[in-house]
Amino acid sequence: MVFGSCRSFRPNFYTKGPGVKFYHVCKFVSNISGKSDYNNSMKLNPLTPEEKRVIIDKGTEMPFTGEYVDTTADGAYFCRQCGAALYDSKDKFASDCGWPSFDDEIKGAVKKTVDADGERTEITCVKCGAHLGHLFLGKRFTAKNARYCVNSISMKFVPRSQL
Repeated sequence: MVFGSCRSFRPNFYTKGPGVKFYHVCKFVSNISGKSDYNNSMKLNPLTPEEKRVIIDKGTEMPFTGEYVDTTADGAYFCRQCGAALYDSKDKFASDCGWPSFDDEIKGAVKKTVDADGERTEITCVKCGAHLGHLFLGKRFTAKNARYCVNSISMKFVPRSQL
């Protein structure tokens, strides 16, 4: 079942599982290695050069410069590249690290992979492979003891009133 457009962040949803809402996501193909296989099988939102630097080339935006660092509004955060739901604002907290921080993800929305440096855990969108940031465990910022440190530029916020 398909709703809405891949090329915009219109509040058109379908529900998958109890209480988990997603934007429309076109057909997604994953090859045997688990890496995204775009090959025009999934329509993605166009990216600016800076969005591409972070989302595709796995860059990092400068700390304290992102659009959502201090956002406290009620709503949800979606992948800027494909529109998949990633985080709920109820899981966002002020960590003062310079990037939006969450202590939980929308179940199954984020893939975790040991980073090339072997020190950190990279987080990417399960649907399209977009680089989101890094997951840090054991820092005791919240009772869940997890901090998803996410680049603002990798996400799009939608207020709860528009969901």
